Amino acid sequence: MIENNPLVRKLGAFVALSEPELSVLASLHKRRRTFVRGRDLVHQGQSDQAAYTLASGWACSYKLLEDGQKQIVDFQIPGDFLGLRSVLMHVSDHSIEPVTDIEVTEILVADLLDAFARTPRLATAVLWAASRDEAMVVEHLVDLGRRDAARRMAHFLLELGARLVIVGMGDRTGYACPLTQYHLADALGLSAVHINRVLRQLREDGMVTFRDGFVAFDDYGRLVDFAQFDPSYMDQKGPFLS
Repeated sequence: MIENNPLVRKLGAFVALSEPELSVLASLHKRRRTFVRGRDLVHQGQSDQAAYTLASGWACSYKLLEDGQKQIVDFQIPGDFLGLRSVLMHVSDHSIEPVTDIEVTEILVADLLDAFARTPRLATAVLWAASRDEAMVVEHLVDLGRRDAARRMAHFLLELGARLVIVGMGDRTGYACPLTQYHLADALGLSAVHINRVLRQLREDGMVTFRDGFVAFDDYGRLVDFAQFDPSYMDQKGPFLS
């Protein structure tokens, strides 16, 4: 059912979606595509593309530098848009690579604009989602510039958890996470060796364990205090528009 779709869960956290709005969302979920892990679905510099919503699996967005190096900018989970900003800007300023095999819904620009025209509240919800993503980018800049390695990791894992709670894929006990230490190192500006050391520190301090593809919050409250994690920038207190 469309009500259990990750995107519907995410947008429903901001706007209490009506039956007509759910119907419009359902009409956007007709073009399903799959991509295998490691095969980019959006390429930096690409134009004339569609937008996607992630139905299952994880992806990462990254910038490709002139010398061939990559810098991961963020990770996408079910319910997230892929390439939406690039569609509106006409040219993609980043690439998107599946971290796992993924299933996406392809959304043509004309269909998206038509949906916004028919259901303005839906457009408002998407604007909220984009604004929240921007707020997360600000926090990531703070991570890189001002938080030490252990707090940077703790804050990142808590933020991922908060995002997954919205789409029904996590809670305060933990969540499944397919990211490798190399993914974490790239995104957090640390070496893989440093990532391993930090995760061991957090585990030995009894706050969080990341093992075998699962993040377990051993002491959620203490981890929040340690990371100085204030989830207000996630804006998850319930629908603003009813």
